[in-house]
Amino acid sequence: MIVFGATGMVGQGVLRECLLAPDVSEVLVVGRTPMGVTDPKLTEVITDVSRPSGYAAFLQGFDAVFFCLGVGSTGMKEADYRRVTYTMTTDVARTLRRDVTFVYVSAQGADAHGRRMWARVKGETENALFERFDRAYAMRPGLIRAMHGAISKTRSYRLLYKIGTPLWPVFTRVLPRWVTTTEAIGRAMLTLARGEKNAPKILYATGINRLARM
Repeated sequence: MIVFGATGMVGQGVLRECLLAPDVSEVLVVGRTPMGVTDPKLTEVITDVSRPSGYAAFLQGFDAVFFCLGVGSTGMKEADYRRVTYTMTTDVARTLRRDVTFVYVSAQGADAHGRRMWARVKGETENALFERFDRAYAMRPGLIRAMHGAISKTRSYRLLYKIGTPLWPVFTRVLPRWVTTTEAIGRAMLTLARGEKNAPKILYATGINRLARM
């Protein structure tokens, strides 16, 4: 398995599930900063992720890619957001075999024809991946509960999660189609990598949670 964005909140949860899975023999993490995690399965490539030509050789021979990289669009011009969302993701995709499983963490509301800039760019990224790979999937989680020590790198998100922690049971009961966890996302990705044939190309929280239980 290859994990991009393993230092982010979702990526931390995904990496944890990969390292715990008995049928995963090797995990390659590609990122700009070291994880600070030691495990016999784990190999890290510390690099400028935006330049995949420099590390493409390390990506060969793996069956699945879990792409958890992402940035918030607040305050960003479309050209800059597109460069770090669409361009970087598709540049990585072009270095890979077409028969790999590619799971992309997108966002609720992504829409290639949408009026909001970030939604349009996310949707276009999803479509490019669907065209590139037969087994490409886009996850559009809503509210994500951080579990097992996973923490967001964004200060405002950390504050929101801290305030919202006592309310998670309420969110789960009232908004079951919107709520998932970092653990469920990781387990769902592994289910897809194992060859689940009936999963939709676009997965919302309900689908993510279903796959996580398989």
